[in-house]
Amino acid sequence: MSSFFSVPGAQKKRKRDNDGASGKRSTRPRPTTKPQAALKKRVERGDDDEITSGSDSGFERAEDADAYTSESDEGENEETAAQKRLRLASEYLSRVREEVEATGWDAEQIDKDMIAARLEEDVAESKGKVFRHIASDIDLDSRPTMFRDNTHTVTSVALCSPFIYLVTKDSQLIKYRLQPPRDEQYKQTTRKKPKKQAPPRKRPQRLASVKGRHTRAGDKNFKGHVGQILCVAASDDGKYVVTGGDDKRIVVWDSSLKPLRVFTHHRDSVTGLVFRRNSHQMYSCSKDRTIRVWNCDALAFVESLFGHADSALDVDALALERLISVGARDRTVRLWKVADETQLVFRATSGTGDKKKQIDLGVDPNSLAATGSLDRVAYIDESYFITGSDNGCISLWTLSKKKPLDTIARAHGLEDPLHPSVASSEEHPSAKVVPPPQPRGITSLRALPYSDLILSGSTDGFIVSTGISCLDLVELHNKA
Repeated sequence: MSSFFSVPGAQKKRKRDNDGASGKRSTRPRPTTKPQAALKKRVERGDDDEITSGSDSGFERAEDADAYTSESDEGENEETAAQKRLRLASEYLSRVREEVEATGWDAEQIDKDMIAARLEEDVAESKGKVFRHIASDIDLDSRPTMFRDNTHTVTSVALCSPFIYLVTKDSQLIKYRLQPPRDEQYKQTTRKKPKKQAPPRKRPQRLASVKGRHTRAGDKNFKGHVGQILCVAASDDGKYVVTGGDDKRIVVWDSSLKPLRVFTHHRDSVTGLVFRRNSHQMYSCSKDRTIRVWNCDALAFVESLFGHADSALDVDALALERLISVGARDRTVRLWKVADETQLVFRATSGTGDKKKQIDLGVDPNSLAATGSLDRVAYIDESYFITGSDNGCISLWTLSKKKPLDTIARAHGLEDPLHPSVASSEEHPSAKVVPPPQPRGITSLRALPYSDLILSGSTDGFIVSTGISCLDLVELHNKA
């Protein structure tokens, strides 16, 4: 019986199977062919050869490569992002055309009703990039609505739709509501079947009013006017209403006409007020030759602007932090850049430059040779503005030139000639002493911002609606 300890050491070695002989390391170099090439060779040798587990990964990689190739071929046939957008836009337009043809809608009206287009238009208008040609579309033949109130002469009007604010010489501030269009008004009867529908309301509805007190002129704590009110302005949102008068006061009111603050910084009559668009920053001009800047949110004075050599009679502003003013007898227009603390000066020309036409009309050529006073100014947009003078001229200006681009002479015609008995104190005056008729001065001037519509007024009882290329008259009332 053999024992483990008696067996020779050579026989103690563990025998290995023949199959494991192939596991010995080989000194031959490994093949450098790719897995796909080796796979093809093995497939060609037949079904009798075995495919080891190590070759499975190569087979999977081959399938992945084929799939990638097929996907790349399909990707070449797919449309790009730009082509997809073009296709979707074409489909949308085709659907819109079908709807318009089916229902009879106006494609232009559909575009106007798009909210995005309206917002873009509002933003562009606020930046001065939209200019509307509407002067020729105004219906000048329509009958105006006239009404009378128990007040003295109206000196200024401010509009904040649907409200209007009037100020008068008897120190009254009145708030009205404009009537809506006829289709939007409520029925004025409670009967179910009225015999005849009542006519629509046209007269503005009076909502509130306040009146100053001349007896409180010495009271500095009185929140109101103690003299004639000459100008009024309302903010775009209707939150603030500001008035100024010959009592050197500026009174800030809320929407219910409750006084909030009284400013007494001006040393003479306040002649003009204006709000910066979409803002509560306010500008005022006065006969003390100064322009003052105010902040209505803080109810505080900001700064004063000096430069005019005579009374500052009118002021206007748009969305930018700029304002424009005229200086009466100094015959200058000044553009104030508040943020930069600079100003541009534009001087009025010496005359209209058309003396032959004046002679044909029987007008003294020397009577219109010079502009005596610049009384009114109004913005058209951020680059153009207009002025009105005492010689009846309306001039169009641009910021890039120091002289007006165009001038309308005698926009409101000439005054009636004087009678010889009025022109001379003699008992039997001669007709030679009668001076030539003079043009009517421009007493009011306003332009619809970012449009070609200009409105002016004078002592003849007419409002002149002036376009860039047209001049029309609208008679308001006959002069007494």
